[in-house]
Amino acid sequence: AVIGILYGAMVAMMQPDLKRLVAYSSVSHLGFVMLGIFALDPQGVEGAIYQMLNHGISTGALFLLVGMIYLRRHTREISEFGGLWHRVPIYAAVFMVVMLSSIGLPGLNGFVGEFLIMLGAFLSSWLAVVFAVTGVVLGALYMLWTYERVMWGPITKAVNETISDMNGREIATMVPLIALMLFMGLYPRPLISRMEPAVNEVLARVHSAQAK
Repeated sequence: AVIGILYGAMVAMMQPDLKRLVAYSSVSHLGFVMLGIFALDPQGVEGAIYQMLNHGISTGALFLLVGMIYLRRHTREISEFGGLWHRVPIYAAVFMVVMLSSIGLPGLNGFVGEFLIMLGAFLSSWLAVVFAVTGVVLGALYMLWTYERVMWGPITKAVNETISDMNGREIATMVPLIALMLFMGLYPRPLISRMEPAVNEVLARVHSAQAK
């Protein structure tokens, strides 16, 4: 699990292609899921399930955003962008929220899953949690660095001056996803309470088998 977290983060950091970067960040996030499952305690397993839901929402939203910019430029190379905030402020703002969700900013969905996973895993292996925290830092590093290269600075490619901002259909697609990110980050209890009975039953069976 720890190898997956660190390997995914380090390879993502080196990617010149936006879609590949998101794909390898996905590998890193699923490493957290495995860490929570291996903890074999309620906090870790509930965090793993929650993180699976987070992953589907946040990483799915990132892939959608990459697809939107690809339709406009027909390239996913990070070096082809820069300064997009000046031309597509709505897209840049939506991308920022989704990116912060992916890196686990408190108040958004990614934080709850990662916190529960590390809380549960700490009881089994504090050393694994130390490496996992390193993965969180690396994730924030490559996501923020990518955002800086794509959105900030001057527009260096003339073709980027002609890019259009998100249309109504694209905004309507992203709004429910952002609403879920906020709801799951600020009020996770309804989802976690529904997980608890099944998680406790599974763990009881596992611990019973271990005792034999």
